[in-house]
Amino acid sequence: MKIRKGDRVRVLSGKDRGKEGEVISVHPRTNQVTVEGVNVAKRHQKPTRSMQQGGIIDKVMPIDASNVSLIDSTGRSTRVGYRVDSDGTKVRVARTSGGEL
Repeated sequence: MKIRKGDRVRVLSGKDRGKEGEVISVHPRTNQVTVEGVNVAKRHQKPTRSMQQGGIIDKVMPIDASNVSLIDSTGRSTRVGYRVDSDGTKVRVARTSGGEL
């Protein structure tokens, strides 16, 4: 996957289209990402030892990685490419501006 934890992304489709947020977690096996403040669902929580009070909580659910686009340093949506530097390190590059991510 070309999206990593901590990246800023913009949602391209779905009920939260246009929202921006930071990637909280990445699930490569299912090709999904969890973005803060996006795809929030209400879940009923039973009281447990760790969480004394039960009730209805807001839980951030994962969305498909194809529905988000990475935001580069200029604030534009971009695709991700790779470049190998002279010392052999692999670097992610924004396709729109050519800058490092």
